[in-house]
Amino acid sequence: MEASFHNNKRIAKNTLILYFRMLLVMGVSLYTSRIVLAQLGVSDYGIYNVVGGIVVMFSFLNGAMSQSTQRFLSFELGRRNEIELEKAFKTAVTIHIIIAGIIFLLAETIGLWFLNRIMNIPDGKMTAANWVFQCSILSYLISILQVPYNAAIISREHMQFYAYMGILDVVAKLGIAFSLSFFIVDKLRLYAVLILLVTVIIFCVYKIFCSRHFKECVFGWLYEKNKFREMGSYAGWSTFGSLAWVCKSQGLNILLNLFFGTVINAAYGVSNQINTALNSFVQNFTTAVNPQIVKSYSSGNYENMQVLITYGAKFAFLLMLLLSMPILLNINHILHLWLVKVPEYTAIFAQLVVINSLIESISYSMGAGIQATGKIKWYQIAVGGTILCNLPVSYILLKQGCPPYSVFLVSITLSLITISERLWIMRENIPDFSIKRFFKKTLLPLGILGVISIISLIVYTAYNLSSVFSFFPSLLTVFIAVGILEYWIGLNKIERRYIWNIVKSKTKSLSF
Repeated sequence: MEASFHNNKRIAKNTLILYFRMLLVMGVSLYTSRIVLAQLGVSDYGIYNVVGGIVVMFSFLNGAMSQSTQRFLSFELGRRNEIELEKAFKTAVTIHIIIAGIIFLLAETIGLWFLNRIMNIPDGKMTAANWVFQCSILSYLISILQVPYNAAIISREHMQFYAYMGILDVVAKLGIAFSLSFFIVDKLRLYAVLILLVTVIIFCVYKIFCSRHFKECVFGWLYEKNKFREMGSYAGWSTFGSLAWVCKSQGLNILLNLFFGTVINAAYGVSNQINTALNSFVQNFTTAVNPQIVKSYSSGNYENMQVLITYGAKFAFLLMLLLSMPILLNINHILHLWLVKVPEYTAIFAQLVVINSLIESISYSMGAGIQATGKIKWYQIAVGGTILCNLPVSYILLKQGCPPYSVFLVSITLSLITISERLWIMRENIPDFSIKRFFKKTLLPLGILGVISIISLIVYTAYNLSSVFSFFPSLLTVFIAVGILEYWIGLNKIERRYIWNIVKSKTKSLSF
């Protein structure tokens, strides 16, 4: 009981630290996007997003290994096995060096050919696009080598340093955005080079910190057959799932470029900025919870593991909904306040992308629970296969003349399907996991809140109510209304009593 209380307290502390990081990162990132869009222009901003997306297309190998590294480090920490912990880290470094080499070869052959022969780039911009491409490749290769160090910090739950580095990263990029106005050279090329420089500096700081504070973070090659095979097999199946996610995000970006050009890519980029900012709340929460899910499994505490999965899914959705509804209902006001020039389709893109993320927020802790077991073969085949359907279905719809936002409707439908697939896989692989309990405590109340939210969004948009109410009072009213609905519908009686007791204790401590 004492250990469980200590772990929950650590999760709460780490979540608060990550939220502080997120608030600063979100504010600075959104303001940086405004400046960069104004300095580069809609077309160049679209070029940067879609060309960088080609490089990210090759990230499925790295994404798979990132999940594997964090899982194995957390697993060995749960077992308190320092020897195997160091082996896992060195093996991860070795594999990431190999992955960096593979991605470099793929990007400089297939990626370069795709950029120069297939992509829809405006006349006179191909040279600048190639500059962006090469800088994006180098930035991404450095990010690959940084993954084992990121995983070590998250597995050790050392979130304070993680927060500082996130703040340093966005502040540096804000400085880059401001500096663009002082140069008359090709700003698109300059922006790509400066982003590469920031990536190099961040990597060096991560490496120095981990090497000094964590014994296992010793840079070096290690090929131990069993450990390499174990981590490689896990990463192999994760590769399929990562490939599916990359195809969904960057594949749709490229698909929109082929049908509609770079202006639509600018709208896609802006909508993703909004989504990333909101999603940071959920990711910060799950970043704090997920290591505890893996450690609970490795120590055999399956009951605590199921509690963490259930409440992780529930509160991730509630947090996302609380913040996203005021933005969804007032998206036009926000875009015109935020951006100098709003690309066409940005509002509907942003609304649909955020709705899709609301659905996916339920799955983060579910995925962490499945990955903790190490039995991910059918998980990646089922969920990854469903996600991969985004590209062919979206292509067919666009070929038939459907509007650009139809690709997001496809994503929302498929995301709903993957929830049921994850439930089935958890029942098969996690001891005593109860779908009935998960449905009753999580999916049912969240489903009711989701239906109410969709109806509100339709009514609000159909009657153009955003033009009737003042902007800031509208934001506050929606925020309070959603909070009240979540309190009475999203939370059960025990959870409401727990929150009420916290409020009363804090109120008493402030009274004189």
